[in-house]
Amino acid sequence: MATASEDNAVKEHPAAVTAVLSVLGYGLVVGTFAASYLGAGTQVYPELTLPQVNLLTDAIAAVNALNVGVIALGWYFIRQGDVDKHRAAMASSFGLILVFLVMYLLKIGGGGTKEFVGPTGVYYAYLAMLAVHIILSIVAVPVVLYALVLGITHTPTELRNETPHKRVGRVAAGSWLLSLSLGVVTYALLNHVYDWEYVESGSGGSASMAGSASAVGPESASALARASSLATDLLVTLV
Repeated sequence: MATASEDNAVKEHPAAVTAVLSVLGYGLVVGTFAASYLGAGTQVYPELTLPQVNLLTDAIAAVNALNVGVIALGWYFIRQGDVDKHRAAMASSFGLILVFLVMYLLKIGGGGTKEFVGPTGVYYAYLAMLAVHIILSIVAVPVVLYALVLGITHTPTELRNETPHKRVGRVAAGSWLLSLSLGVVTYALLNHVYDWEYVESGSGGSASMAGSASAVGPESASALARASSLATDLLVTLV
């Protein structure tokens, strides 16, 4: 039978638990990107067709848009003093994050990536939003997990008086809201406003062209696609 000390291990060491969970999450994402880059993603994940990648892309955007609303509701509930609804909203939000993670890993590991093709000015704005989205996603992981671990292991009174949950929760919710919102905006620009170039996992740069609008000529599209590919590789390296 578990001892009281074992039962309280997570509560007594929330930072350590957060660190372990963060490393596991980072490892999954980095490992999937590495396998995809080396062309070994389909040895772990089922191989996807372009229509399936498009379907996952739309589903990911829908989940992220829904999560923006759920996090906003959670923030509203706690400001109204409704702790139970706040807990339910934030637990639902974390569940949506897990759904997103599964679909994202499937898309990257078994499918490929889309590179933005559009006017130069919009391209740089898109890249800036994408960079902020990715950086916030990376930085927010341990903050979100720490707030969650505190929330599920402490009573409301303990959270108010004995932990930094309120302060950490604000940072977690704010950073995640901005990251998700930017993710939805870049999704719309890439998939429904401008053109894109599809690069299969481990294709070494070979791609098939498709898009929603013809915004640039072939020469500009080719240059932007190469620049976008280099930028994506840089962002993956930073991850």
